[in-house]
Amino acid sequence: MTTHPLPSTIAAPVEHRIEVKKSVFLARLEPAQSIEAADAVVAQVRKDHWDARHHCTALVIGPHADRQRSNDDGEPAGTAGAPMLEVLRHRGVTDVVAVVTRWFGGTLLGAGGLVRAYSGAVTGALDHARLVERVRLTQITADAPQAEAGRIVAFLHQWSETHGAVLDEPRYGRAVSLSVHVAPELVPVLGAELAALTGGGIVTTVGETAIVDRPAR
Repeated sequence: MTTHPLPSTIAAPVEHRIEVKKSVFLARLEPAQSIEAADAVVAQVRKDHWDARHHCTALVIGPHADRQRSNDDGEPAGTAGAPMLEVLRHRGVTDVVAVVTRWFGGTLLGAGGLVRAYSGAVTGALDHARLVERVRLTQITADAPQAEAGRIVAFLHQWSETHGAVLDEPRYGRAVSLSVHVAPELVPVLGAELAALTGGGIVTTVGETAIVDRPAR
């Protein structure tokens, strides 16, 4: 069975500015894992750019992108929020809110011009964003002797890069606590390879399968 990626998200806030016939459009995208968090981002953008005429929004929330919303904020219906939301949908991202702030430049752009401007601002911001994949991975933990930890950690780093696993930071104590998240179908593979590497000297424990973020490959 193959682990299928869920919708991706962005790793950090990003902004992108475009100008169309002297109107300035500033897109800001931020990670948001709830409607409340997204609303807080919108409120902060409104506060920061109080002098702008419009703050149009679109958001997609949830591991399966099942909560979606948009707002034209005074622009003609369907010319701002909906095109912004369509860009987020098309790019397959979730847990993200987009706010495009517009300073009017004195020239009307028409419905088509507004759609292109608002969607283009969001597209440009996404082009500059660092994406994070969301996948279902199973946690494997193990305790390694101090003397063996360096060799095992180096192996796990290489294994993670090859197989798309996510390695947590080791925790150092009397023994070194290791934690790595792997595709469910690779759990027995990693267990066998660790056993072979250490001559059976390391015992792994299989934990829960959960949604984990990892850098887009």
